[in-house]
Amino acid sequence: MDQTTELKNILSRELGFAIKRGIGKKFALIYPNVYRVGMSNLGMHVVYDTINRRAEFSCERFFLPDARLLTQLERSREVLLSVETQTPLFKFPIIGFNISFELDYFNVLKILQLGRVKLRAEDRGDLDPIVIAGGPCATFNPAPLSTIIDAFVIGEGEVIMPNLLDVLSSSNGLSRRETLENLAAVDGVFVPSIRQSKVKRQWLKELEAPPAHTVIVNDNSELDMYLIEVARGCGRHCRFCMAGYCFRRPRVHSLDTIIDQIENAARFGKKIGLMGAAVSDYPYIDEVCRFIIDNGLKMSVASFRADSVTKTLVESLAASGTKTLTIAPEAGSDRMRAVINKGITEDHVFNTVELGLAAGIRHFRLYFMIGLPFETLDDVSEIVALGNRLKDHVGERVRLTLSINAFVPKPFTPFQWQPMADRKYIERAFDLIKTGLKRRGVEVITDSSRSAIIQSILARGGRELGDILLAAPEPKSFARALKDAELPLKPRGIDEELPWDVLDQGFDRRYLLDELKRAEARQSTRPCFDGCKRCGVCDWS
Repeated sequence: MDQTTELKNILSRELGFAIKRGIGKKFALIYPNVYRVGMSNLGMHVVYDTINRRAEFSCERFFLPDARLLTQLERSREVLLSVETQTPLFKFPIIGFNISFELDYFNVLKILQLGRVKLRAEDRGDLDPIVIAGGPCATFNPAPLSTIIDAFVIGEGEVIMPNLLDVLSSSNGLSRRETLENLAAVDGVFVPSIRQSKVKRQWLKELEAPPAHTVIVNDNSELDMYLIEVARGCGRHCRFCMAGYCFRRPRVHSLDTIIDQIENAARFGKKIGLMGAAVSDYPYIDEVCRFIIDNGLKMSVASFRADSVTKTLVESLAASGTKTLTIAPEAGSDRMRAVINKGITEDHVFNTVELGLAAGIRHFRLYFMIGLPFETLDDVSEIVALGNRLKDHVGERVRLTLSINAFVPKPFTPFQWQPMADRKYIERAFDLIKTGLKRRGVEVITDSSRSAIIQSILARGGRELGDILLAAPEPKSFARALKDAELPLKPRGIDEELPWDVLDQGFDRRYLLDELKRAEARQSTRPCFDGCKRCGVCDWS
């Protein structure tokens, strides 16, 4: 099947897409991964709808081709086309990437190359597209892509996009430099080629109604659901979690708003996917679950916490066909969970398992990290011990899976100064866990240590990585090029200027340093609460 036929086939299975022929401003919206992954990203739906609601803009989608089509395009040197009208990428004056994961940086380069767009920002002239990037990776650390991207959206698109689109709408007749200068004047837009003071993250102080939800209904996405955002941000203060710091403060939609959205979604016959950092923290979760089940619908959740999960939520998931219950203790011991401020205990884990067993669920998957700050191999052994205790509890007829990932220090967290564990330690920890649980029949899935190290380098790297990415645009070649680049894996100096210091998330390093000290002392930090003034975000304007 050729590219055009495949794209038309995609459209034939979708509801809600927009084709606006003859519109003056064409905007290419790109998710730098395959269609199945990209269409499961709620941000893609929101931005697509936001742009197409503007009469003067026409937004069309691009994705990384699957392996078969990618090989075909590379061999034939055929240009990458849009989903909606099969228009070549280079013909769009505005290109916008939604980047959620550092390892997709390689796909950004691949897509621009397939679309015949110049890779280096400084090489683009007045007739070339303006290339913009948003999403979590842009908000946290734009430096590694600053050689490639013209402008970054720092924060939540609903706040920034209207003003950004105003600038782009009025850019006819302006030089590239003038357009970039105008973009740099928009609150929440960082333009690497323009000197700016710190760029403040922009965010919705109160969530709007209707909430973020599926706009294009399809049957070929990784999450085959109708997605509805119930909450945004998280106030749990897990010290490893970049989203927990950079999407503050936690905000929720009203119960009536969510009920209305579920009623709107019901006509599509899809499973309802409730989205949020920790859906079980949503204050009306039981009411939402009962409404979904009582109306003959099925549901799933993006995530839940073992200390706030309810019997109603677990029973609703089981009634919806959920076969596997996922729990994230993150660490095997109370000591390490205190270091990361996870806030759950082993009792919470066992209680969640009990709720699942009572609801008829017979597969439990637990997520852990190794290589955390202040961790030793004794702490890794505690993961094995917990796995064994759980296996004793659930018995041989219940499947238990442990998914183990190497910890990656991220910007704007208390651990941003901490080193990444070296590859030898990571592999040793993986082997310790596998060996310790093999005889018990516990399935152990480990992350790629090489991928984790590359992710760490990209997450905390500076602008110098742009030239390396351009010279080595594949993970294997990039890894080879970085053999001598050890700095990102080492500790960062407390007084060191960091690549992401050009951004302002609403709190300063003194707050993060205090949290780092509390981590080392294994002191807990209370979740966000009304009247809380600790980090400064809620007082920030």
